[in-house]
Amino acid sequence: MLYIHIPFCDSKCSYCAFNSYVDKFHLKQKYVDALLSQLDFELKRFDIKKNSLKTLFLGGGTPSTLSPKLYEPLFKKIKPYLASDAEITSEANPNSATHEWLEGMNTLGVNRLSFGVQSFNDEKLKLLNRAHNSSQAKTAIKLASKLGFKNISLDLIYATAGDTKELLQKDIDKAFKLPINHLSAYALTIEEGTAFENKPQMSKENLDLTTWLFSEISKHGFEQYEISNFGSYKSKHNMGYWRYKDYIGLGSGAVGKKGNKRFYPTSDIDEYIKNPLNIKDEFLSDEDIKFEKIFLGFRSLIGVNIDILTHKEIQKANILLKENKLIFNSNTYYNPNFLLADEIAIFLTDFNN
Repeated sequence: MLYIHIPFCDSKCSYCAFNSYVDKFHLKQKYVDALLSQLDFELKRFDIKKNSLKTLFLGGGTPSTLSPKLYEPLFKKIKPYLASDAEITSEANPNSATHEWLEGMNTLGVNRLSFGVQSFNDEKLKLLNRAHNSSQAKTAIKLASKLGFKNISLDLIYATAGDTKELLQKDIDKAFKLPINHLSAYALTIEEGTAFENKPQMSKENLDLTTWLFSEISKHGFEQYEISNFGSYKSKHNMGYWRYKDYIGLGSGAVGKKGNKRFYPTSDIDEYIKNPLNIKDEFLSDEDIKFEKIFLGFRSLIGVNIDILTHKEIQKANILLKENKLIFNSNTYYNPNFLLADEIAIFLTDFNN
């Protein structure tokens, strides 16, 4: 698995806490050069063999702010390591996913797109400070399909002040009129350092509304395979994270993991360009790894294998089993309601004993 972080954005969304910049476009070429340097280093560190990378994901920021021409040297270097059936995803914003950009990325080998739509309500898009409107979103997705992209996803945001069942229903209806096979639904969260930091009232999650929303999405034949992700197609890259696989994190503010170590390239883009190998590492204890596997397992279809649990934790899991809050099959506990995932994980874990 390989993740590449592109930190450039047309505008800074009011809720965004990701490492992104609206005023650093002049650094694009230097940033790509730095990515190439780090890529050389990581391919050796992770001992990546030819034809072995199963997934590549371009995230951001906004990957569609970089021209396909700038991506060419990266794809040329990565190509020998990609499996023949590799899933190659790029995130994109509707306003910058032009015909030329989509065509160029298709030529490079990108075979899956994830569009940051967030809503088809223009007033809500303005509130979130998105750079596109609903018409651009529909046009970009239809164009991507026309150009041959078979796997297309879009993001929607819910739990925003002003959200109603009627507004969200319209978002869902419009989403499913488009040629998509995957949808991500994210609750608006207020994070430090964002424009919404001092406006906690902008986020209003209602459990009943969220439950209804997830049910409506599922009615369209999209299986919920993780707390925020639904699809008739399941992203291999997403599934890799839930399965706790190793992954390279390339770029300023990216994160990588190999075995019991997590890697953090510097999040300052200027510093990253100066020294892309200035990467901090974090040691993960056995307890850290177990705790993360439990959290990820209950937030997804992966589940939690009984072998990693203590006797006391198994007893607690069996209490939840009797209450129909967990399902047990093939030595694995599964969570049928992802909205309760964190509470179940906290109840279960026995690290203090």
